[in-house]
Amino acid sequence: QVQLVESGGGLVQPGGSLRLSCAASGSSFGNYAMAWYRQAPGKQRELVARITSSGHTNYADSVQGRFTISRDNARNTVYLQMNSLQPEDTAVYYCNALRFIVDYWGQGTQVTVSS
Repeated sequence: QVQLVESGGGLVQPGGSLRLSCAASGSSFGNYAMAWYRQAPGKQRELVARITSSGHTNYADSVQGRFTISRDNARNTVYLQMNSLQPEDTAVYYCNALRFIVDYWGQGTQVTVSS
């Protein structure tokens, strides 16, 4: 069993930056692929970024070059650095942990980009 707790969301102006954190409980964090998803009002949840257990990353086209996902296995934490934020990035951001066919979700953190 893995529990995920996100933090770092908030209100930011367009062009600003935020860093989200996701702290995981339980053992074997390093064996999980970790990801950030987001869900805007009235839209489906979408993958933002993923980092595998070996450190390989991939990003949605809409955030490529602006967002960076990273992980610290010693701290059981995954991060999402978000730069050049735009109003269309407004959403609830969720942390996900996946190993084989089992995955876990955090409760989400709200990110609002508005002037």
